[in-house]
Amino acid sequence: MESGQTVVVFGAYGHTGRFVVAELRERGFLPALSGRDADKLKALAYETGLEARPASVDDPDSLDRALAGAAAVINCAGPFAATAAPLVEAALRAGIPYLDVAAEIEANVDTFARFADRARDAGAVIVPAMAFFGGFGDLLATAAMGDWTAADEAHIAYALSNWHPTAGTRTSGVVSRERRGGRRIRYTNGRLEHRDDAPPTLNWHFPEPMGPRPVIGEFTMADVVTVPSHLSIPEVRTYMTLEAARDVVAPDTPTPAAVDERGRSAQTFLVDVVVRSGGAERRAVARGQDIYAVTAPLVVEAVDRILTGRTKAVGVVSAGEIFDASDFLRALSPHITVELRSQPAGRP
Repeated sequence: MESGQTVVVFGAYGHTGRFVVAELRERGFLPALSGRDADKLKALAYETGLEARPASVDDPDSLDRALAGAAAVINCAGPFAATAAPLVEAALRAGIPYLDVAAEIEANVDTFARFADRARDAGAVIVPAMAFFGGFGDLLATAAMGDWTAADEAHIAYALSNWHPTAGTRTSGVVSRERRGGRRIRYTNGRLEHRDDAPPTLNWHFPEPMGPRPVIGEFTMADVVTVPSHLSIPEVRTYMTLEAARDVVAPDTPTPAAVDERGRSAQTFLVDVVVRSGGAERRAVARGQDIYAVTAPLVVEAVDRILTGRTKAVGVVSAGEIFDASDFLRALSPHITVELRSQPAGRP
Protein backbone atom coordinates (compact mmCIF):
# COMPACT_ATOMS: atom_id res chain seq x y z
CA MET A 1 0.00 0.00 0.00
CA GLU A 2 1.26 3.48 -0.89
CA SER A 3 -0.92 5.67 1.29
CA GLY A 4 1.57 8.42 2.07
CA GLN A 5 -0.55 9.29 5.10
CA THR A 6 1.21 10.72 8.12
CA VAL A 7 1.09 8.62 11.29
CA VAL A 8 2.60 10.12 14.44
CA VAL A 9 4.60 7.71 16.58
CA PHE A 10 4.92 8.99 20.13
CA GLY A 11 7.95 7.38 21.76
CA ALA A 12 9.43 6.75 18.31
CA TYR A 13 12.99 6.44 19.62
CA GLY A 14 12.14 3.62 22.05
CA HIS A 15 12.81 -0.05 21.37
CA THR A 16 9.28 -0.86 20.15
CA GLY A 17 8.82 2.60 18.63
CA ARG A 18 11.70 2.02 16.23
CA PHE A 19 10.12 -1.21 15.01
CA VAL A 20 6.82 0.63 14.50
CA VAL A 21 8.49 3.44 12.53
CA ALA A 22 10.21 0.91 10.27
CA GLU A 23 6.98 -1.04 9.70
CA LEU A 24 5.03 2.12 8.86
CA ARG A 25 7.62 3.08 6.24
CA GLU A 26 7.55 -0.45 4.80
CA ARG A 27 3.75 -0.25 4.52
CA GLY A 28 3.82 3.09 2.67
CA PHE A 29 2.95 5.44 5.52
CA LEU A 30 4.92 8.54 6.47
CA PRO A 31 5.91 8.32 10.13
CA ALA A 32 6.29 11.55 12.11
CA LEU A 33 8.61 11.11 15.08
CA SER A 34 7.37 12.40 18.43
CA GLY A 35 8.18 12.08 22.09
CA ARG A 36 9.42 13.85 25.16
CA ASP A 37 13.18 13.69 24.56
CA ALA A 38 14.09 16.28 21.94
CA ASP A 39 17.71 15.10 21.68
CA LYS A 40 16.72 11.48 20.98
CA LEU A 41 14.16 12.67 18.45
CA LYS A 42 16.76 14.82 16.69
CA ALA A 43 19.16 11.88 16.49
CA LEU A 44 16.47 9.56 15.10
CA ALA A 45 15.34 12.21 12.61
CA TYR A 46 18.92 12.56 11.38
CA GLU A 47 19.24 8.78 11.11
CA THR A 48 15.95 8.24 9.25
CA GLY A 49 15.38 11.50 7.39
CA LEU A 50 11.95 11.81 9.01
CA GLU A 51 10.30 14.82 10.64
CA ALA A 52 10.71 15.25 14.40
CA ARG A 53 7.82 16.70 16.39
CA PRO A 54 8.83 17.05 20.06
CA ALA A 55 5.92 17.06 22.50
CA SER A 56 5.21 16.59 26.17
CA VAL A 57 2.19 14.97 27.78
CA ASP A 58 2.24 17.87 30.23
CA ASP A 59 1.81 20.40 27.40
CA PRO A 60 -1.47 19.93 25.44
CA ASP A 61 -0.48 22.59 22.91
CA SER A 62 2.68 20.68 22.03
CA LEU A 63 0.63 17.52 21.52
CA ASP A 64 -1.76 19.39 19.25
CA ARG A 65 1.16 20.61 17.17
CA ALA A 66 2.59 17.10 17.00
CA LEU A 67 -0.70 15.63 15.72
CA ALA A 68 -1.47 18.42 13.24
CA GLY A 69 -2.26 16.99 9.81
CA ALA A 70 -1.81 13.39 10.93
CA ALA A 71 -4.12 10.54 9.98
CA ALA A 72 -3.53 8.62 13.23
CA VAL A 73 -1.30 8.43 16.28
CA ILE A 74 0.42 5.38 17.79
CA ASN A 75 1.58 5.72 21.40
CA CYS A 76 4.67 3.60 22.11
CA ALA A 77 5.81 5.54 25.19
CA GLY A 78 5.34 4.09 28.63
CA PRO A 79 4.53 4.25 31.38
CA PHE A 80 1.10 4.47 29.78
CA ALA A 81 -0.41 5.46 33.11
CA ALA A 82 1.18 8.85 32.35
CA THR A 83 1.01 9.05 28.55
CA ALA A 84 -2.24 7.38 27.44
CA ALA A 85 -4.85 9.85 28.68
CA PRO A 86 -3.13 13.04 27.42
CA LEU A 87 -2.58 11.49 24.00
CA VAL A 88 -6.13 10.16 23.77
CA GLU A 89 -7.36 13.66 24.60
CA ALA A 90 -5.13 15.11 21.89
CA ALA A 91 -6.34 12.52 19.36
CA LEU A 92 -9.96 13.37 20.18
CA ARG A 93 -9.23 17.06 19.67
CA ALA A 94 -7.54 16.28 16.34
CA GLY A 95 -10.33 13.90 15.28
CA ILE A 96 -7.93 11.04 14.49
CA PRO A 97 -7.65 7.40 15.66
CA TYR A 98 -5.49 6.60 18.69
CA LEU A 99 -3.72 3.29 19.23
CA ASP A 100 -1.22 2.25 21.86
CA VAL A 101 0.92 -0.76 22.74
CA ALA A 102 0.26 -0.67 26.48
CA ALA A 103 0.70 -3.87 28.44
CA GLU A 104 -0.17 -2.08 31.71
CA ILE A 105 -3.43 -3.57 32.94
CA GLU A 106 -4.40 -0.52 34.98
CA ALA A 107 -3.70 1.92 32.14
CA ASN A 108 -5.87 -0.11 29.78
CA VAL A 109 -8.68 -0.30 32.33
CA ASP A 110 -8.45 3.48 32.71
CA THR A 111 -8.68 4.04 28.95
CA PHE A 112 -11.84 1.93 28.63
CA ALA A 113 -13.45 3.50 31.69
CA ARG A 114 -12.53 7.11 31.05
CA PHE A 115 -13.10 7.45 27.31
CA ALA A 116 -15.73 4.85 26.34
CA ASP A 117 -18.72 7.21 26.26
CA ARG A 118 -16.92 10.18 24.70
CA ALA A 119 -15.28 8.11 21.99
CA ARG A 120 -18.52 6.31 21.09
CA ASP A 121 -20.50 9.56 20.98
CA ALA A 122 -17.85 11.16 18.77
CA GLY A 123 -17.60 8.14 16.48
CA ALA A 124 -13.90 8.04 17.33
CA VAL A 125 -11.64 4.98 17.35
CA ILE A 126 -9.39 4.31 20.33
CA VAL A 127 -7.59 0.96 20.46
CA PRO A 128 -5.56 0.30 23.62
CA ALA A 129 -3.13 -2.63 23.98
CA MET A 130 -2.78 -3.17 20.22
CA ALA A 131 0.34 -5.20 20.89
CA PHE A 132 1.66 -8.66 21.65
CA PHE A 133 0.14 -8.60 25.12
CA GLY A 134 -3.51 -7.58 24.95
CA GLY A 135 -4.31 -7.24 21.27
CA PHE A 136 -2.73 -10.43 19.98
CA GLY A 137 -4.23 -12.65 22.67
CA ASP A 138 -7.61 -11.03 22.08
CA LEU A 139 -7.44 -11.70 18.33
CA LEU A 140 -6.51 -15.33 18.98
CA ALA A 141 -9.28 -15.82 21.55
CA THR A 142 -11.84 -14.17 19.27
CA ALA A 143 -10.79 -16.34 16.32
CA ALA A 144 -10.93 -19.46 18.49
CA MET A 145 -14.45 -18.55 19.67
CA GLY A 146 -15.67 -18.56 16.09
CA ASP A 147 -19.47 -18.67 16.07
CA TRP A 148 -19.81 -19.08 19.83
CA THR A 149 -21.57 -16.13 21.46
CA ALA A 150 -20.31 -17.04 24.94
CA ALA A 151 -17.87 -19.40 26.63
CA ASP A 152 -17.17 -20.60 30.15
CA GLU A 153 -13.45 -19.84 30.26
CA ALA A 154 -10.49 -18.69 28.21
CA HIS A 155 -6.87 -19.60 28.91
CA ILE A 156 -3.95 -17.85 27.22
CA ALA A 157 -0.56 -19.50 27.79
CA TYR A 158 2.67 -17.84 26.72
CA ALA A 159 5.83 -19.84 26.05
CA LEU A 160 8.77 -17.51 25.51
CA SER A 161 12.24 -18.92 24.89
CA ASN A 162 13.49 -16.07 27.10
CA TRP A 163 12.30 -12.62 28.09
CA HIS A 164 14.93 -9.91 27.94
CA PRO A 165 12.90 -6.85 28.97
CA THR A 166 13.34 -3.37 27.58
CA ALA A 167 13.80 -0.41 29.92
CA GLY A 168 10.18 0.52 29.14
CA THR A 169 8.93 -2.90 30.22
CA ARG A 170 10.74 -2.58 33.53
CA THR A 171 9.44 0.95 34.15
CA SER A 172 5.86 0.01 33.29
CA GLY A 173 6.09 -3.00 35.59
CA VAL A 174 7.17 -0.81 38.49
CA VAL A 175 4.29 1.59 37.89
CA SER A 176 1.74 -1.24 37.73
CA ARG A 177 3.02 -2.84 40.93
CA GLU A 178 2.85 0.50 42.71
CA ARG A 179 -0.71 1.11 41.52
CA ARG A 180 -1.89 -2.26 42.80
CA GLY A 181 0.02 -2.01 46.07
CA GLY A 182 2.21 -5.00 45.32
CA ARG A 183 -0.79 -7.30 44.91
CA ARG A 184 -1.43 -9.45 41.87
CA ILE A 185 -4.52 -9.48 39.66
CA ARG A 186 -6.69 -12.17 38.14
CA TYR A 187 -9.95 -12.06 36.18
CA THR A 188 -12.62 -14.31 37.66
CA ASN A 189 -16.41 -14.30 37.95
CA GLY A 190 -16.55 -11.56 35.35
CA ARG A 191 -14.37 -9.03 37.17
CA LEU A 192 -10.81 -8.13 38.09
CA GLU A 193 -9.78 -9.31 41.53
CA HIS A 194 -6.73 -8.31 43.58
CA ARG A 195 -5.00 -11.04 45.54
CA ASP A 196 -2.22 -11.14 48.11
CA ASP A 197 -1.26 -14.80 47.77
CA ALA A 198 1.40 -16.19 45.45
CA PRO A 199 0.29 -17.31 41.99
CA PRO A 200 0.13 -21.07 41.42
CA THR A 201 2.70 -23.04 39.44
CA LEU A 202 1.47 -25.83 37.18
CA ASN A 203 2.28 -27.70 33.99
CA TRP A 204 0.79 -26.51 30.73
CA HIS A 205 0.52 -29.02 27.90
CA PHE A 206 1.75 -26.96 24.96
CA PRO A 207 1.42 -28.41 21.46
CA GLU A 208 4.22 -30.69 20.32
CA PRO A 209 7.12 -30.55 19.97
CA MET A 210 7.17 -28.31 23.04
CA GLY A 211 4.94 -30.47 25.23
CA PRO A 212 4.39 -30.00 28.98
CA ARG A 213 6.17 -27.03 30.52
CA PRO A 214 6.03 -25.49 34.01
CA VAL A 215 4.17 -22.17 33.96
CA ILE A 216 3.20 -19.47 36.39
CA GLY A 217 -0.58 -19.64 36.58
CA GLU A 218 -2.46 -16.35 36.78
CA PHE A 219 0.55 -14.49 35.42
CA THR A 220 -1.94 -11.82 34.48
CA MET A 221 -1.42 -9.76 31.33
CA ALA A 222 -3.48 -7.18 29.43
CA ASP A 223 -5.61 -9.93 27.84
CA VAL A 224 -7.80 -9.86 30.97
CA VAL A 225 -8.86 -6.36 29.91
CA THR A 226 -9.17 -6.80 26.15
CA VAL A 227 -10.84 -10.22 25.94
CA PRO A 228 -13.75 -9.63 28.36
CA SER A 229 -14.29 -6.11 27.00
CA HIS A 230 -16.34 -7.70 24.21
CA LEU A 231 -16.47 -11.49 24.71
CA SER A 232 -18.87 -13.06 27.21
CA ILE A 233 -16.31 -15.13 29.13
CA PRO A 234 -16.41 -14.90 32.95
CA GLU A 235 -13.05 -16.62 33.52
CA VAL A 236 -9.98 -15.36 31.65
CA ARG A 237 -6.57 -16.62 32.78
CA THR A 238 -3.08 -16.03 31.40
CA TYR A 239 0.06 -18.09 32.01
CA MET A 240 3.78 -17.63 31.45
CA THR A 241 6.53 -20.22 31.18
CA LEU A 242 8.56 -20.30 34.36
CA GLU A 243 11.89 -19.42 32.75
CA ALA A 244 10.51 -16.33 31.02
CA ALA A 245 8.73 -15.20 34.19
CA ARG A 246 12.04 -15.41 36.05
CA ASP A 247 13.90 -13.55 33.28
CA VAL A 248 11.63 -10.52 33.27
CA VAL A 249 11.94 -9.88 37.01
CA ALA A 250 15.65 -10.66 37.40
CA PRO A 251 17.61 -7.41 37.80
CA ASP A 252 20.57 -8.66 35.74
CA THR A 253 18.63 -9.88 32.68
CA PRO A 254 20.02 -7.99 29.66
CA THR A 255 17.94 -5.98 27.20
CA PRO A 256 17.08 -7.53 23.80
CA ALA A 257 19.96 -7.95 21.35
CA ALA A 258 19.46 -7.83 17.59
CA VAL A 259 20.39 -10.95 15.60
CA ASP A 260 19.01 -10.15 12.13
CA GLU A 261 18.75 -7.30 9.64
CA ARG A 262 15.31 -6.32 10.97
CA GLY A 263 16.72 -5.79 14.46
CA ARG A 264 14.84 -8.73 15.98
CA SER A 265 16.21 -10.68 18.91
CA ALA A 266 16.59 -14.48 18.90
CA GLN A 267 13.60 -14.82 21.24
CA THR A 268 10.85 -17.12 19.96
CA PHE A 269 7.30 -17.41 21.24
CA LEU A 270 4.36 -19.77 21.21
CA VAL A 271 0.92 -18.57 22.32
CA ASP A 272 -1.58 -21.30 23.15
CA VAL A 273 -5.18 -20.10 23.54
CA VAL A 274 -7.86 -22.48 24.82
CA VAL A 275 -11.54 -21.47 24.95
CA ARG A 276 -14.00 -23.85 26.62
CA SER A 277 -17.78 -24.01 26.59
CA GLY A 278 -19.55 -26.96 28.21
CA GLY A 279 -17.82 -30.08 26.94
CA ALA A 280 -16.30 -28.43 23.88
CA GLU A 281 -12.92 -26.81 23.45
CA ARG A 282 -11.50 -24.58 20.76
CA ARG A 283 -7.83 -23.74 20.44
CA ALA A 284 -5.65 -21.23 18.63
CA VAL A 285 -1.88 -21.70 18.50
CA ALA A 286 0.49 -19.00 17.23
CA ARG A 287 4.25 -19.04 16.75
CA GLY A 288 6.75 -16.32 15.89
CA GLN A 289 9.89 -14.39 16.79
CA ASP A 290 10.47 -11.44 19.16
CA ILE A 291 7.45 -10.16 21.10
CA TYR A 292 8.58 -6.54 20.75
CA ALA A 293 9.23 -6.71 17.01
CA VAL A 294 5.95 -8.47 16.24
CA THR A 295 4.04 -5.66 17.94
CA ALA A 296 4.93 -3.44 14.95
CA PRO A 297 3.03 -5.41 12.27
CA LEU A 298 0.17 -5.84 14.74
CA VAL A 299 -0.34 -2.13 15.37
CA VAL A 300 0.45 -1.02 11.80
CA GLU A 301 -1.99 -3.55 10.33
CA ALA A 302 -4.55 -2.11 12.76
CA VAL A 303 -3.85 1.44 11.57
CA ASP A 304 -4.16 0.37 7.96
CA ARG A 305 -7.52 -1.30 8.57
CA ILE A 306 -8.89 1.66 10.50
CA LEU A 307 -7.85 4.18 7.85
CA THR A 308 -9.29 2.03 5.04
CA GLY A 309 -12.60 1.43 6.84
CA ARG A 310 -12.15 -2.29 7.51
CA THR A 311 -13.62 -2.06 11.00
CA LYS A 312 -16.71 -3.22 12.86
CA ALA A 313 -17.03 -0.78 15.76
CA VAL A 314 -16.20 2.67 17.11
CA GLY A 315 -15.36 3.92 20.58
CA VAL A 316 -12.77 2.41 22.89
CA VAL A 317 -12.43 -1.04 21.37
CA SER A 318 -10.13 -4.02 21.54
CA ALA A 319 -8.63 -5.69 18.49
CA GLY A 320 -11.03 -8.63 18.51
CA GLU A 321 -14.06 -6.36 18.60
CA ILE A 322 -13.13 -3.87 15.91
CA PHE A 323 -11.50 -6.23 13.39
CA ASP A 324 -12.31 -9.53 11.69
CA ALA A 325 -10.00 -11.56 13.91
CA SER A 326 -9.37 -14.49 11.59
CA ASP A 327 -8.72 -12.25 8.59
CA PHE A 328 -6.43 -10.02 10.64
CA LEU A 329 -4.37 -13.00 11.79
CA ARG A 330 -4.07 -14.26 8.21
CA ALA A 331 -2.69 -10.87 7.21
CA LEU A 332 0.11 -11.38 9.75
CA SER A 333 1.29 -14.58 8.06
CA PRO A 334 4.69 -13.15 7.07
CA HIS A 335 5.40 -12.67 10.78
CA ILE A 336 3.50 -15.43 12.60
CA THR A 337 1.89 -18.81 11.98
CA VAL A 338 -1.57 -19.53 13.42
CA GLU A 339 -3.46 -22.81 13.72
CA LEU A 340 -7.09 -23.14 14.84
CA ARG A 341 -8.42 -26.42 16.32
CA SER A 342 -11.66 -27.79 17.80
CA GLN A 343 -11.78 -30.78 20.15
CA PRO A 344 -13.45 -32.15 23.30
CA ALA A 345 -12.49 -30.25 26.44
CA GLY A 346 -9.33 -31.55 28.08
CA ARG A 347 -6.67 -30.55 30.53
CA PRO A 348 -4.43 -27.46 30.20
